[in-house]
Amino acid sequence: MKALRKAIRCRDQRKAVAVAMAISKSTIVTITAGLALLIPASRGLLATNAPTILCPLPLITVVPAFFLAGQGSWKAAVVVPVLLFFAWHPGLFLGDAKVPKRSYALLIAVILLDVAYFVTSWNWGLQYQGAHYTHVVCAVNIAWAAFLVLAFARAWKRPRSFAYSLFLHWILFAWLAWYAFPYLGEFP
Repeated sequence: MKALRKAIRCRDQRKAVAVAMAISKSTIVTITAGLALLIPASRGLLATNAPTILCPLPLITVVPAFFLAGQGSWKAAVVVPVLLFFAWHPGLFLGDAKVPKRSYALLIAVILLDVAYFVTSWNWGLQYQGAHYTHVVCAVNIAWAAFLVLAFARAWKRPRSFAYSLFLHWILFAWLAWYAFPYLGEFP
């Protein structure tokens, strides 16, 4: 954005057009990535009517779905991860390559809360969803969290790029949309 203002002030139209095109490309890519979160969110919430290994009914979509169920629009809950993705790092729309410190904090917080969730809900998961489901969704969450920790660590140590920042944030929100905080317990 600073480059665009500088180019306009310098009256260098070619530079201003190039920066504007880069902004519009990153905006289109970010919107596309955000909308692509509808795939894991739909897979996590809409594939079945009860928790399964491929449809674990994650907290980020189940809670809004419960609130929207009275209005008959519970399926609209799949847009929650998309909206959170767009709101979390609006700099992606402008091609910002920096991974904000709050994203590292979010990753740590989600991992710690996911561990606490599994610890407190483990027995309910075993009782209502069964040992196989509970063990598999726990293993998937561990693998996803480990991958994210390694990917974020790589971003901390190496030069940044817009594509990598977008990838990190997309994978983080895909985890939230599909597997983080899976449904463990009695189904209403």
